[in-house]
Amino acid sequence: MGLPSVMVLPMLVVVAAGVYYIYNQVMTFMSKSLVRNKVVVITDAVSGVGTECAQLFHKGGARLILCGSSWDKLESLYDSLTKEADPRETFAPKLVILDFSDVDGVEDVAAEVMDCYGCVDVLICNSSMKLKAPVQSISLEVDRNIMDINYFGPSSLAKGVLPSMMSRRCGHIILVNSIQGRLAVPFRSSFAASKHAAQAFFDCLRAEVEEYGISVSTISHTFINASAPPAPPPETDPAPKTNVLAEFIAGQLTHGVRPSVLANEIVQTVNRKRKEVLLAHPIPLVALYLRSLLPPVLFAVLAAGVKDSALAEQLL
Repeated sequence: MGLPSVMVLPMLVVVAAGVYYIYNQVMTFMSKSLVRNKVVVITDAVSGVGTECAQLFHKGGARLILCGSSWDKLESLYDSLTKEADPRETFAPKLVILDFSDVDGVEDVAAEVMDCYGCVDVLICNSSMKLKAPVQSISLEVDRNIMDINYFGPSSLAKGVLPSMMSRRCGHIILVNSIQGRLAVPFRSSFAASKHAAQAFFDCLRAEVEEYGISVSTISHTFINASAPPAPPPETDPAPKTNVLAEFIAGQLTHGVRPSVLANEIVQTVNRKRKEVLLAHPIPLVALYLRSLLPPVLFAVLAAGVKDSALAEQLL
């Protein structure tokens, strides 16, 4: 006896979910094998995203070069990675001091990075400096500092490792950027400008180095939500009545990208060599489409949002 027609759709959903789960498990297993022995450079490795990346790549057997501006924090990360690691399965990370605010020193840092293993397979440019302020209140010195950290630093480091990648005809450069590299909101002028510049640079780089077998990826995400998820209410308390639709919209407005989620996406990007990745909830995605299709509508919304700065803050 065949299944009733009403059961066909639920069964298809269950089967599709099962296939998707198996696919993710297979890709996770492959992720660990594909990065083994690869020389992976992570900038700002002591940040939340950088630390999560370091843990994933280290467990996968990559040869890590961890960069950061604080030696104490780098050593602490080194200790946490090697404390319980199997030396037969992993490599002890190498540590390099890197401060993108000192652009003049990036060339020397690139040379130090190359000296670690003689080559770089994957460069992950993860550093970022944020600022929220009205345009008229931002000094030229601050503008330049943000551009150094968000644009000149990553682009200079990429140039430093590029000759080796070109001679070996392989390599992967990943820019962990921001969705504000594609969509700007009020009170983020310097930050958005630097991210737009970085996006343009790596887009150009992607086309120029493709003939050498080098991959260039950009990951555009909304704000990093490093806070712990809220604890569920005690079971003894009665469940409060909530508006499901209002709760969903509020969740879309407030949640960001957790460091662990972004780190997993970076590993997957290394393995799949995707050129562009967007990590955003629906509202920023709608804003991106409006920017392309109906820019006057988006401009009107943003202008209205200036009167209520919380709107612009929630958008991205």
